[in-house]
Amino acid sequence: MIKYYIKKPFKIPALEWDGLCIKEMDDFLGNCKHFYNEASLFIITLEGNMEASIGDYILKGVHGEFYPCKSDIFKETYNEVNE
Repeated sequence: MIKYYIKKPFKIPALEWDGLCIKEMDDFLGNCKHFYNEASLFIITLEGNMEASIGDYILKGVHGEFYPCKSDIFKETYNEVNE
């Protein structure tokens, strides 16, 4: 039987990759292994290297993991929190 689910509301930090914010991205990713190749950012994960293109958002998950998210999906899924 098919069931339906709603994503739990968690506040997560994210940073948009613009190809220029290398220092800010390095600070954000901290000890997470990553590297740059031309305009792409690669995050090294247990599942392999995940590529982020310009305009993608880098998200820090609830368990401290980092992963890229395409801009259109990010904007459909997340709302900015103004604190």
